[in-house]
Amino acid sequence: MENKNLIIIAVAIIAIIAIVGAVFVSGVFNGSKDLGTTPFKTDFMEGAFVGNVSLVDGKQKYMHSYEDKEHKITYNISTVDNSTALMDIYEFQGLSKPEERNFNGNDWNIYFTQGIPGNNTTANENNTMNIVICQSQGEKQGYLVYMIMDPKSDINSTSNIYGKAYTDYVQPLLESITLKESKGVPKISQELGISDDEFAKQMDLLYQIKAGNTSALKESNR
Repeated sequence: MENKNLIIIAVAIIAIIAIVGAVFVSGVFNGSKDLGTTPFKTDFMEGAFVGNVSLVDGKQKYMHSYEDKEHKITYNISTVDNSTALMDIYEFQGLSKPEERNFNGNDWNIYFTQGIPGNNTTANENNTMNIVICQSQGEKQGYLVYMIMDPKSDINSTSNIYGKAYTDYVQPLLESITLKESKGVPKISQELGISDDEFAKQMDLLYQIKAGNTSALKESNR
């Protein structure tokens, strides 16, 4: 049963990626100061996006969505109680290890990945979105920034942390960000629709498997 629930969590996380907008980026450092910036402010985070960026969805208190129409980039920013656990699940599903950086006293894990929009099942150069995920865990809550580049984005190229998307857009954004402690932060367990105890059991199983204890899956099915 627990193995089945772990699969359910995996499916739910994939759905979350799709909801928030679900690699690699390339190019040379061109500088971003000529692109201008757009400030933003929420209850849990504030800073400035590079370029002309507008709010497209601010209805949810702890997740806002923004769009750079010129460059076909979507930004989703959010906060949850335990962003580290969320990224552990992503990594369990195959997400590569992050680059680690520190800005304004905040430790950030920066991931580069790809996704396909909607109901597409086959990735190709015409429907693949390049995505940068930035995650920082504070003492009481975690913070997430997703930069999703549309397949038609002029920033939609592939490489690594030295690429254009990072150097011209992500790094300036992270350098500008101030993280805020807020109340009523949503729990990941609530987002997945399971109890705190069940979530804890599933995460314990995940960590056992990651540590090499493959027998944990068999034991969970007994």
